[in-house]
Amino acid sequence: MARRKTGQGEAPALTREAVLRFVADNPGRASKREIAKAFGVKGDDRIALKMFLAELQSEGVLAGDRRRFKTPGALPPVGVFEIRRRDEDGALLAEPVTWDRVEDGDPPTIPVRVDRDKGPAPGVGERVLARVVEDEGEERHLRIIRVLEKRRSLALGVFRATPGGGGRVEPVERKQSEFTIQPGDTKDAKDGDLVEVEAGPRHRIGLPVATVIEVVGSIASERAISSIALHAHGIPHVFPKAVLEEAEQAGPAGMKQREDWRGLSLVTIDPADAKDHDDAVHAVPDEDPANSGGFVVTVAIADVSWYVRPGSRLDNEARIRGNSVYFPDRVVPMLPERISNDLCSLKEGVDRPALAVRLVIGADGEKRRHEFHRIMMKSRAKLAYEQAQAAIDGAGGGVEPDVLDAVLKPLWQAYRLVRLARERRQPLDLDLPERRLKLDAAGRVEKVVVPMRLDAHKLIEEFMILANVAAAEALEAKRQQLIYRAHDAPSLSKLEGLREFLNTLEIPLAKAGSLRPSHFNQILSRVKGGDNESLVNEVVLRSQSQAVYTPDNLGHFGLNLARYAHFTSPIRRYADLIVHRALVTALGLGEGGLSKEDEELLAETAEEISRAERRAMAAERDTVDRLIAHHLAERVGETFDGRIAGVTKAGLFVQLPTYGADGFVPISTLGNEYFHFDEVSRSLVGDRSGHGYRLGDTVEVRLIEALPLAGSLQFEMLSEPRKLPRSTGSFHKTQGRGRSKARDRNAGSKVRKRR
Repeated sequence: MARRKTGQGEAPALTREAVLRFVADNPGRASKREIAKAFGVKGDDRIALKMFLAELQSEGVLAGDRRRFKTPGALPPVGVFEIRRRDEDGALLAEPVTWDRVEDGDPPTIPVRVDRDKGPAPGVGERVLARVVEDEGEERHLRIIRVLEKRRSLALGVFRATPGGGGRVEPVERKQSEFTIQPGDTKDAKDGDLVEVEAGPRHRIGLPVATVIEVVGSIASERAISSIALHAHGIPHVFPKAVLEEAEQAGPAGMKQREDWRGLSLVTIDPADAKDHDDAVHAVPDEDPANSGGFVVTVAIADVSWYVRPGSRLDNEARIRGNSVYFPDRVVPMLPERISNDLCSLKEGVDRPALAVRLVIGADGEKRRHEFHRIMMKSRAKLAYEQAQAAIDGAGGGVEPDVLDAVLKPLWQAYRLVRLARERRQPLDLDLPERRLKLDAAGRVEKVVVPMRLDAHKLIEEFMILANVAAAEALEAKRQQLIYRAHDAPSLSKLEGLREFLNTLEIPLAKAGSLRPSHFNQILSRVKGGDNESLVNEVVLRSQSQAVYTPDNLGHFGLNLARYAHFTSPIRRYADLIVHRALVTALGLGEGGLSKEDEELLAETAEEISRAERRAMAAERDTVDRLIAHHLAERVGETFDGRIAGVTKAGLFVQLPTYGADGFVPISTLGNEYFHFDEVSRSLVGDRSGHGYRLGDTVEVRLIEALPLAGSLQFEMLSEPRKLPRSTGSFHKTQGRGRSKARDRNAGSKVRKRR
C-alpha cells in the first residue's frame, strides 16, 4: 500500500514488516484502530487493513484480536506474573498469569530480580505486578513493582491414573476436594505420585477439574509424609546448585583475629543422634577472691558468621529458609552439610572457629559479668546427654576419668548455683511432656517415646539462656541494633478468659497489671497431682502470647527476663546468625560482621524468620499427625484412653496420650440431647441433663476412621457425660436464648444419630 498523510505528516507504508514492527514496539496498545491511525488508513481502506491483519494472523506471525494485537509469545512491558519455582542457582522464576497456551504455546519462564532494600522477596506461588526488562547486554528479567497476592493455595494430592489417560487426584487435606485431571494436563504424573495441582473453573456437575503443576514424587517413598508437609507449607528443601558450590569452596578458618583457646577443655553435650554440634561448654571455679564460691562458665558457639557472609548465596538461602526444620524421618537444614555438619560443627579433637562468652557466676548463682571472644577451639569430648548424666551419677557412661573430674563435675557444680538463681527468678514452669516418634527402616512409626528429662538437659539449657542474655546485654551496651527473641505478656482478652475459667475451679487470678510468671506457677503448683493438673497446664499455655523475633525489646515474659536474644544456634536459626554478626561488628572482632543492609532490613528480617518459624512448626505438627494416622489406620474399631484437648462448637478434640495425636468427635454423635458450647469453662454441656464433657477430661473413645494422607482421626465417644462443676455465666446467658432453636436442632440431631 502507498504512503498516506496523517496529522503528523506522511504515514509509513503499510507493509508486512512495518506492521509487525509497530505491534512489537507497542505491546498492549496495538489495536486495529491504533494501527489504522499510525499508517493513515481511512474509509474503505479499513476493510483492506482488516483482511491484511487476518492474513498475518493466518501465517502465525500476529496474534490477538482487533482490540489488542501482539507478536505471538510476546510479553507486555508490565504485567501480572506468578512465581513458579527457583532455578539451580536459587533465582526465582515466574510465568505470565494471562497466557494463551493454544495460540502462543507454553508460557515463557523469566528470572526475577529481587531488590532486598524494597522489602521481603516474594515466595513461590505468589503473584506479582512486574516490569519486563530487556536491556541490551542483559538477560531478560522481571523487576517487581509490588506483590499482588500471597501464596495461593495450590492443592496437593495423590495422582491416580485412569484408563485412557488423565486421572484423579486424591486430597491430602480432609476439607479439600478431589479433582479430575484431563489427559493433557497430567505433566507425565504416574499412578501414586504426589502432585501439586491448580484448580480450573468449577462446573455444576462432576468433580472439579485441575491441572498438574508439579510432580513432587512417589507417595510410596520413605520420605513421602514429610514431603507432603514441605510442599503444603512451601518450605524450601533443595539447595540451589550455586549455594552448594559456594559451600564446597569454603575452607577451614585460620587464626586471623582469633584467640587460641585450643587448650581449654570444652565439651559438647547433645542428643545421641546429633549430626552437628554448635555449642560447647566448660566451667572452672573462679580464682578471684572477690568471688569466693563462684564459677567461670564458658559457652562457645560455632562461628557461622565467618563462613556465611552478608549478601552471599549462602546467606540469601539461609534467610529464605529462616531455620532448620525437624521431621521424625529427616532434617531440612538451614545451611548445606558442608557448613552445618562439617566446617561449623564443633567436632571432637578438631580445630574449629567459635564465638565464646565467659560468664562469671557468683556463689548465689547470679551472673556478675561477661565478655565475648572470637576464638579457635578444639573440643575435648563429644558426649550424649545420657552419657554425661550416667557419668555424673556414677553409672559409667564410657567417659574418661579426667573428663569427668576436670570437666563434668565443675559443670554440674556451676549448674547447681545457676539453678538457685532460676528458682528465685521463677520463669513460667509448665509441665508438658514432649513426645518423639521412633521410625523403622521403612519410615513407619515403630513406637512413641517420652524422653526422660535429665539434669544434663537442664544444665545445657540454663547455660544457653545465660549466654543469650549476655549477647543481648553486650549489644545494648554498645547501642548496636539486634534481633531480640521476645515473648510478650498475655493479652488482656486472654487473661480475662483464663480468669473466668479459673473461677469455675475456684482459683483466683491476680489483676493483669501485676501478673508475673510466678503467679501462674502458684496456680500450677496448686493443681499439681490433682485431677485438673493437665487441664490447667493446657489452659495456661493457651493463654500465653506467641514468642517472636523483633528488633524491639519486649522482654521475655515466659523466662521472666528483661532482655533476651538467640545467640546459641547459628547453624539452625538465622536470628542467631544476625546476633553473631552484630557482636562481631559491635565488639570489633574482625570480618563477617553486620552489614549496613542487614541493619536496614532488621524489621523485615525479623518478620520473615518469625513467619518461617511458624511455618516450620505447622509442617512438623502435620507430619507427626500423618505418621500417627498411618500407624493407627489398621486399628480402626479399637478403643483407646484419651484426654479432651480441645472443645469447639462442632465437637471435641481428643488426644491419645500414648501417641500425642488428636482425633475429632463430632458434636452430633455425643448423645440424645442438644449439647451447648460453653466457651468460658471449655465444655460441651447437655441441654437437659446439665452433664457434659470438659477440656482435660479423661475419656474412652473408639477409632472409627483414620485418613493417613490427611493426618486425620475420627473417634466415637464411649464415656458417658459427667456432672460438671457449677455452670458459668456465659452458659446461662446463652442457654435461654438458644433453647427454642436447640429443640428444633435436637429433633433433627436425634434422627441423624439413630441412623
